[in-house]
This record gives sequence, structure tokens and C-alpha cells, in this order.
Amino acid sequence: MLVLLPPSESKWAGPARGAPVRLASLSHPELTGARERVLDALVALSAREDAPALLGAGAGLAAVVRANTTLRTRPAAPASRVYTGVLFDALDLPSVPAAAARRVLVVSALWGVLRPGDRVPGYRLSMGTDLPGTGPLAAFWRPHLGAALAPSGVVVDCRSAAYAAAWAPDAATAARTVRVRVLRAGRVVSHAAKHTRGLLARHLLTRAGRAPRTPAELLDATAGAFGAQLLEPERAGTPWTLEVEAA
Repeated sequence: MLVLLPPSESKWAGPARGAPVRLASLSHPELTGARERVLDALVALSAREDAPALLGAGAGLAAVVRANTTLRTRPAAPASRVYTGVLFDALDLPSVPAAAARRVLVVSALWGVLRPGDRVPGYRLSMGTDLPGTGPLAAFWRPHLGAALAPSGVVVDCRSAAYAAAWAPDAATAARTVRVRVLRAGRVVSHAAKHTRGLLARHLLTRAGRAPRTPAELLDATAGAFGAQLLEPERAGTPWTLEVEAA
């Protein structure tokens, strides 16, 4: 089983001391060249006066945007601690056993994908950004992630739409990929969806017994903890959908 997560907009800035990010030491080292390109472009943009507007950040986040200029030198911390916010608060990755946490991948506009143990600094960059020097980031990352990601077993896709645009499973992988859709009273919800996806991911990663290996086993794994139903793909070569009642 692999759990795909979006990052959080809110991030811990990181510790006051410690080693900076080492790109070559991050998981999926084949992405190092692409990471270098995005990092260089983001550092250059963040030194500009119009950076907050170009990065979709309000004036109150100007200091956060300026901090992007120190991404290569600022102390790094495990991604499991850097990502905060509703989904990650519910998931509480630092308390998930290490073997289970290795089943998690966070899709990132800056780093492509990260494992929870990858050490990075906090940053401000969204996948919907048209970054000078790379262009629209979802389109930039798509070929890189398509070549790098070859997940085995069932894929639990908890990404938001912007991050889903950066990687789509091929037909064979789609047959065992399940997108999570959160509903309340039959309607798709947004903010509550983050909390529910975090709880669902935690449940799947920490439950006793064998990890689910098929979409049907994934549905069985949610029984008793969530109200859920599994929808078959709308057409061949596309993922399944797990509809979950908001917690």
C-alpha cells in the first residue's frame, strides 16, 4: 500500500540550528536535477518585490516568501514535522511507526515527492504556481514523476486536485489506485475533507493486520471506522473512488 498526500500550505519553519537540505540525500534521487531547477527558480523569484503576488501569497506572508531565499542554508527537519495543518494534525505522522510511515509519499511543488523522513526546510510554493524559469509546476513535474513513480500494491490517493495534476497513474496502476472523496450528506466537502483524509490515512497506516493490497481490501480496511463505499472506475484505465463520510 502507498498513501499519496498533498502538502500543507502551512509549514513549520524548522529548527534554529542544524544541517541544511542535501538534495542528493532525499528519496527518489533521480529527481535531484528537477529539484535543483525549481529550487533555483524559487530562490530567485522570492527576492523580487512582486514575489508574494506571483506566489499567490497575501501581504501578511511577505516574510514567509522572503524566507524562501534562504532555502539552501536554513536548517532542515523531517518532512513529517515540517508539514502542519488540518490533514497532518489528524494524521500525526511523527507518531506513526517508521515502517508504516514509509508507505507515505507527499507530493510537493518544490521537491516533487518526499518521504516523511526526508529532511527539508519550510517553504512557500503551491503546485498551481506558474513559476518563472519552469512554467506551470504541475506540467513541469508530470514527466519527472511519471518516470520516477512506479508504486506497487494499492495506491490510496488523498491528493487535492492541484497536486493530482502532477502525476496520474498509468492504466495498470490505475486498476489498483483509489481516490478518496469526502462527503457530508451526499455533498463533496473541502475543509472537513482534509481532517477526514488525515484520519483515514492514520487508520490505514496504524491498523493491525496486513495492509490492503486491492481496492476491495481497502474498503474492508475502513469498515467500522468510517462510513464508506467503493465506486468502480468510470472508464477503463482510470482509478477507483472511495467515498468517505466526513468525520
